[in-house]
Amino acid sequence: MMREIKFMGLAALAMLCAGFVSCSDDEDDETQDSSVRMEYDGKVITDLEYTDMVAVEGGTFTMGATSEQGSSYYYNELPAHQVTVSDFYIGKYEVTQQLWVYVMTYSGKCADGSTMSAYALEDPWLGYDNPSEKYGLGDYYPAYYVSHDEVVYLFLPRLNRITGREYRLPTEAEWEYAARGGNKSKGYVYSGSDNIGDVAFYISNTNSTNEVGLKQPNELGIYDMSGNVWEWCSDWFGEYASTPQTNPTGPSTGSCRVHRGGAWDAKSNYCRVSRRNDYFVGSRFSIGFRLALSK
Repeated sequence: MMREIKFMGLAALAMLCAGFVSCSDDEDDETQDSSVRMEYDGKVITDLEYTDMVAVEGGTFTMGATSEQGSSYYYNELPAHQVTVSDFYIGKYEVTQQLWVYVMTYSGKCADGSTMSAYALEDPWLGYDNPSEKYGLGDYYPAYYVSHDEVVYLFLPRLNRITGREYRLPTEAEWEYAARGGNKSKGYVYSGSDNIGDVAFYISNTNSTNEVGLKQPNELGIYDMSGNVWEWCSDWFGEYASTPQTNPTGPSTGSCRVHRGGAWDAKSNYCRVSRRNDYFVGSRFSIGFRLALSK
């Protein structure tokens, strides 16, 4: 299958700092100028996979087990309740292995002029279960076997020092709003379709992770929010409130963090847009993540 998206061909980290993609039907919005580069004190940061950020217009939606989810919902998806989220950016793709390795092994100048040393030059996957040929290995494959705390306390601070921005994990509400298609939602069961095979790699059509962006995107032009790898959110896991919420961030404390979207080794029910799961913060398994950024 030919890749329908045009990656920048190992383009510059500058695009993470300055380039964003708005929700648009224009195919040209899916590519960026590969000649753009960033220089920190003469050091050109090149050879890095670019992760597009999609601008999501805020709005109000019903979060949880809505009617199109049928009888497949799980008890923790109840009660369905009204949620309002503000404008934000979210990654068009799951964070790739290339980006993870680059950030964890980066050594050089940062946006604020400080110098960063490689955190894990010899083993950027931190010495536990690593991505493998068996389950998907390569620049355009999603980063997986990464724990919540590795993302939040190691990867993101390094990325933010390099870029001078404040990338973060999406909240659970932001994640579900984006997965449903935001204010362009057509009410699908999965992210972008009622036919899971159109939008997701899951247990019935694959034996491993797959390169990002190969399936159809959802209404906002976001890929793989159903299937491929689970995605960490920033929230502690907890029961839903029954009253309307604005920009909820979950409980203040907890023992497990939310992850969403299903994965290559998950059944279709786990890939629904309202399905919730949680793991301990040190869990790794088939979990990855995508970036978010406040607008």
